[in-house]
Amino acid sequence: MSPYKILVIEYLSKSKELETMLNKLDFQAITLFSESLDINKISNEIMPEVIVFNSEKVTDKMIQFIKELNLVYARPTILFSEDSDSKSVNKVIQAGISAYIVNGLESKRIKNIIDIAAARFKEQQQLKAELEKTRDKLEERKLVDRAKGILIKTRGFSEDEAYHTIRKLAMDRNIALAEMAKNVIAMSELLEL
Repeated sequence: MSPYKILVIEYLSKSKELETMLNKLDFQAITLFSESLDINKISNEIMPEVIVFNSEKVTDKMIQFIKELNLVYARPTILFSEDSDSKSVNKVIQAGISAYIVNGLESKRIKNIIDIAAARFKEQQQLKAELEKTRDKLEERKLVDRAKGILIKTRGFSEDEAYHTIRKLAMDRNIALAEMAKNVIAMSELLEL
């Protein structure tokens, strides 16, 4: 894999020292300073593969920016800081940071830190996708159960008959089972009016 394109967001100083260090390690790094942050520019123009924050202290403004950035442009995100306060650690983890490194900005460690953060981010994204898929299935099952309940109550069907009726209707119309269940529920609500 080619070296990552990295965006350094510098809160600590006005230098591009971290950018220089990353470029020497064959990464493609660019620096933005904290006062010139623009989520649209980051997500539409710079389009980094990894985002690195460098800050002396974690601030609420920084945490809010990380949260907003993760909503629009989620990427592996690393924060190098001198702030070891446990409240700060918890806040940045909840904001979506992949790695939080206290007093550890050393060129010999940075490549491993970036690789680990990228791997952790990928794993988190897979877990989020699985969780979303599970939630969707549960929601679909609730819809089907509700539609079955309607058919059992209004038509006197057994649970099996209600399920097979919904399934057959869905197949005949070439739509998903959950979509057919929504239709049954909507029709029932319409008839109650």
